[in-house]
Amino acid sequence: MSISPVKQRVSGVILVDKPIGMTSQQVVSKVKYLFKSPIHDSKKAGHTGTLDPMATGLLPVCLGEATKFSHYQLDADKSYQATILLGQQTDTGDADGQVTAQAAVPELNEALLDSIAQQFSGAQQQTPPMYSALKKDGKKLYDYARAGIEIERAARDIVIKDISLILVNAQQLQLTVTCTKGTYVRVLAEDIAKALGTLGHLIALRRLKTGKFLIDDAITLPQLEALTLEDRLSQLLSIDACVDIEPKLTLDAEQCARVRQGQRLNVINQLTDSLQNYISTTVAQELATAENTNQQSSTTDEETADSQPVLHEVPVDIRLVDEQGQFIGLGAVSLNGRLQPKKLIQL
Repeated sequence: MSISPVKQRVSGVILVDKPIGMTSQQVVSKVKYLFKSPIHDSKKAGHTGTLDPMATGLLPVCLGEATKFSHYQLDADKSYQATILLGQQTDTGDADGQVTAQAAVPELNEALLDSIAQQFSGAQQQTPPMYSALKKDGKKLYDYARAGIEIERAARDIVIKDISLILVNAQQLQLTVTCTKGTYVRVLAEDIAKALGTLGHLIALRRLKTGKFLIDDAITLPQLEALTLEDRLSQLLSIDACVDIEPKLTLDAEQCARVRQGQRLNVINQLTDSLQNYISTTVAQELATAENTNQQSSTTDEETADSQPVLHEVPVDIRLVDEQGQFIGLGAVSLNGRLQPKKLIQL
């Protein structure tokens, strides 16, 4: 009886320029297929943030061990360029839907568009659309929408960090926006149209950037398919490409073995001045954010005081590398020197 050889797990990040008409999951499935071979295992894969079928642009796909760190890009700011058609509203908020209402389009000019863009800049709340993949009782909202059922949705906090509107023609606007996670550009387009005194929906949407990744560095699926497997593998970014943490802690061979077994370490003597500054600064930022959240809630002063953490015990995520400088995963370290392993890559 022959024993099948152990396949090499393909691990890394590939930046794909998603084509129109494909779902994000279909892109992932295609990428998995293109990295599969008799000696390569590409079963484990996922993307870092859904794009609608009508949308194009940057879709980072994580393979193998890189999937452990994909959440850093899920949480990252994203930039889009979109085209808004004014005068018509659709049930989905984009060109894939059915027109449900129409309205006259007022005469527009650059000054008005700049003013409207300023109105939508900054922190605000946005209600997710019914045609979305968000779930209610285990069922996606768009399934309810297709059945004609309206579900109450809570508004979510978002931040529009940069926004511009350019007049394409009498009925079309070009919207360029950088926003925090969870922002629906379809909803933003509808709200902009209403602020202009009309209706509107998206007829084009392209993601230009997610975190530190740029569309200019992405490859199309036909381009990827045309490459040999060896050249495809050369297109992969490192396993830790999604991780946006720069500070690192070097562990010796014994320490690497221990953290891989899930053991905590005392690394107080390895915390350089720069690492201590990074930890203390990050802790201060996290506590300030938590304090602002508490001030906006109904938590009493007494409850807040009781829940105040001990500063030197607050853990901060950090890169872990071996003595050869190779990334081995992430750990959480505090100023008291305690290191807790979090997500480690498998050899």
